[in-house]
Order: sequence, then structure tokens, then C-alpha cells
Amino acid sequence: MMDNFNTLHDFGFGTQIRKSPFFDATVRWGAQGFSTYNHMYIPRDFGDPEQNFWNLVNDAILCDVAVERQVQIKGPDASEFVQLMSPRDLSSMKVGQCKYVILVNQNGGILNDPVLLKIADDCYWFSLADSDILFWAQGLAASSNYDVEITEPDVSPLQLQGPKSRDIMVSIFGDSINELKYFWFKPYNLGNINLIISRTGWSSELGYEIFLLDSNQGDNLYESLMLAGKEMGLKPGHTSTIRRVEGAMLSYHADMDINTNPFELGLDKFIDLNADFDFVGKAALNEILENGVERKQVGLVINSEPLKGPNTRFWDIKINNINIGKITSAVYSPRLKQNIALGLISVDEAKIGNEVLIDDGKNVSSAIIVEKPFYDANKAIAKG
Repeated sequence: MMDNFNTLHDFGFGTQIRKSPFFDATVRWGAQGFSTYNHMYIPRDFGDPEQNFWNLVNDAILCDVAVERQVQIKGPDASEFVQLMSPRDLSSMKVGQCKYVILVNQNGGILNDPVLLKIADDCYWFSLADSDILFWAQGLAASSNYDVEITEPDVSPLQLQGPKSRDIMVSIFGDSINELKYFWFKPYNLGNINLIISRTGWSSELGYEIFLLDSNQGDNLYESLMLAGKEMGLKPGHTSTIRRVEGAMLSYHADMDINTNPFELGLDKFIDLNADFDFVGKAALNEILENGVERKQVGLVINSEPLKGPNTRFWDIKINNINIGKITSAVYSPRLKQNIALGLISVDEAKIGNEVLIDDGKNVSSAIIVEKPFYDANKAIAKG
């Protein structure tokens, strides 16, 4: 998700950028600022972003992520076409299952990193980060002979995330929620509202995604969830940059883009080059792997005064006054009491413990390369 926002007062809403089905409800519940994502408005400010972080990690938040648009691939050749788009082997994927996939172009550059849902044997959804995969998929289909229909269905997700999310979901949908496995989904109903609910989310916390199947019911769904969860600590919120950087979760257009390949980011396990299927970019990824990567993503702790917000542009990483890479995401973690960052640097300098300099355009600070993620909730629970 994006880290910049404008106040509701001066944003200048128009019709060329779509509002989500939950837009009016989020304003009533305190949304003060919005950004844009996939040609839609997304609420990015409910007040103090640090309080939003604590709400997420201590209780639960409900986030309007309808901007995560779905690209539906449907038809007799849907499985073959989806596999053409994805370097990850999907041959054993079952109906009701989700998989994190990396989509690349013919040069091996990352186009998107969606979650793929298998809705039926002949129907899949790519649940997207911020890029125009609908056009990419339609272009691939137009230049091939696959029997598929590619559309953007009327599907809009919310994310309910945080340690209390399971109890809230059980109180609303019943004990069957406990049977929902990580990266699987099932259909549910809330009164007359038809939903698909998955055990997924973009938070590094326990959570669920609630896919609304009729945008006309968005206001009713948001209000129903908030009112049902309010007594259990549920707060309106937005995806937390602090928590996602703590968890080393990647943000498209920030930590990766069309000029980044999966191997630079350590995403090798999602690329099945030796499997017996072809996909767009396979030859290019093989060549990249054979030649070796020149950059590597690393975690850094920046030694400076606490950052007052996430970085809004890329910062130079230097050694001996030579530019060796860039900071892609940086934020102050109030839990760790550190400035933490993700960066892409020369592979020769990407050693844990190396000291580098960060030039943000105004100040130069020292930083240390450290292990990722910066905070692992599972390890923290084990220690506690």
C-alpha cells in the first residue's frame, strides 16, 4: 500500500478515480485522508499512524482494501492461462486455496505480486497490488488461442487484522471460522450479504480478508462488521506501514517494480524454473539466474533521530561516497524504538553487519545491515 496521503479537505475528489463501496462508511468512521491505488481512493489516515499500529498489534483493525482489485480468469483454458502468467507451479492448487504468486514480464521484471484464489476449476482471481494486470492479461489473451474470458468482477475486499480478529470473526460468523486454514477461503453469508472469506492479509498479523460480492452492499457490510466488533476492541484503520516494514513485507512500486527481478528480493521459492511448464519470462529468469544478480534486498537499522513518517522518495545508500543502492521503504518502529528500512544494494556489499551511509537529500546518517524481518510475531510469542 502507498505511504502518502492528502487530507480529505483538500484532496479534490473526482469521478475519474473510483470510490470503493466502503468509502462513505470509512468517512463516517473517521477517515481523514486518502491516497490512490489501482485507480481508486484508499483511506490512509484515521488520525495518528502510530495509534493505528498499536490498534493493529494489540487488538484489531478493519481496513478498506477494495483497491485490491480482482482480475478474473474464467473459461475452459483458465488453468493453463493462469499458469502461463505465473512462474509458480500451480498444478496441485485446489478450489478454495490461495497462493502468493509473482507475475513477471518477458524480461523477468516484476509486474505484480498478487494473491491468487482458485474460485472454481475454471475460474481464478488475481487479488492485485497496484498495477494494471487486467490490461496485461487481456493483451496476453488477445495474442494467444486460449479460451478464456478476462474481466474485473464486482468484488471488493476488506481486511480484518490483528490478534483479536479471530474472536471477532467467530462472534460474527460462528465457530466454522476456526476451520479456515491459512491461505484458504470459503463462502460465507452475513444476513443477505454474500461473501468469500480467506485467511490472508497484508499486515504480518493474524487476519482475514472479507471479499464482498455485491458493491451495493458495501456500506451495510462495513457498518455491520464495525458494530459487531466494537465491543471487542475493533477500530477503523488503514494498512500499517510500520507493521509491514517490521515484517519485511514488500510494497509494489516501492520495494519492487518492473525493473526488479524476483531473485534480487529473495523470492526464489516462488519461481519454479525446473518445473515442466512454460510461462512468460521463463527464459529471462533462467538467464538472470545463470549470470547472477547484481543487487540484493537487505534490512537496515538507520542511526538517526526517529523518522516522523515513512520515506516519500528513495534515499541513496553509500560506502566511501560511492552510491551502492537505495532505501525503498523506511519508517520508525515505536515497538523496536528504531528506524528500520528495506533497501536494494550491490550484492557485494550486502553482508549482515556492514555499515553504510544513508543520504536522504538533507542529512547523512549511518546504518547497519541486519537480518529480516525486523520483528517476527511467532518468535516473539515463543520467547514470551
